[in-house]
Amino acid sequence: MSDPVFLVDALPGGDDFVLDGPEGHHAADVQRLQPGETLLLADGAGGLASARVAAAERGSLRLRILNRRTLPAPDPKLTVVQALPKGDRGERAVQMLTEIGVDEVIPWAASRSIVQWKGPRGDKARAKWTSTAREASKQARRARLAHVAELHTTKQLVARLREAARVLVLHEAADAPLSQVELPTTGEIALVIGPEGSISPDELAALAEFGEPIRLGETVLRTSTAGPAALAVLQARLGRW
Repeated sequence: MSDPVFLVDALPGGDDFVLDGPEGHHAADVQRLQPGETLLLADGAGGLASARVAAAERGSLRLRILNRRTLPAPDPKLTVVQALPKGDRGERAVQMLTEIGVDEVIPWAASRSIVQWKGPRGDKARAKWTSTAREASKQARRARLAHVAELHTTKQLVARLREAARVLVLHEAADAPLSQVELPTTGEIALVIGPEGSISPDELAALAEFGEPIRLGETVLRTSTAGPAALAVLQARLGRW
């Protein structure tokens, strides 16, 4: 079994380190790591340090750093635009996307989204997505945290997507399958996932500058499962899986 990952603000510079706070509590009191066992410290930006437990105390571990390394950012970068779904489906989508390997999730206030993020409620909802991405990144043993962007309107989204090397808009009425579309070898690949009621005609027209929509298959998936399914296809096509 691979070593568990614990997040730190910065990798330790010396050979000894005390892991305390919430991460130390989880390591010492929940996972109950013992002297001699090994773990990974991650800064969430690609930096990893392998460490061995020297001593276990209540709420903290004393560690001996074994080695350090920095993993490069994935290229192409994989971004998923997720229209706001109802209930807890957004958090489930973020969890699956993070475990599969998304680099960034962009929440989208699509016109047919039932849920609206406004004021404190919106801040709380985004914070839940960010927390979910953080925990899922740890579960997946990732060196880099998946980033949850600010909520985007359709106008903001179109402007943001112009930065991408390839934009793939999923739509049930499209003809071209995701398994056959051309993919760039570098830059950013962005998947656009619509809400439960699908992407509106006006939104499709706004997104038309990025090319024709694409589809996954003959069946229609929920908004919370379409993104993870499409991302898995991309991971396989890019040779990462």
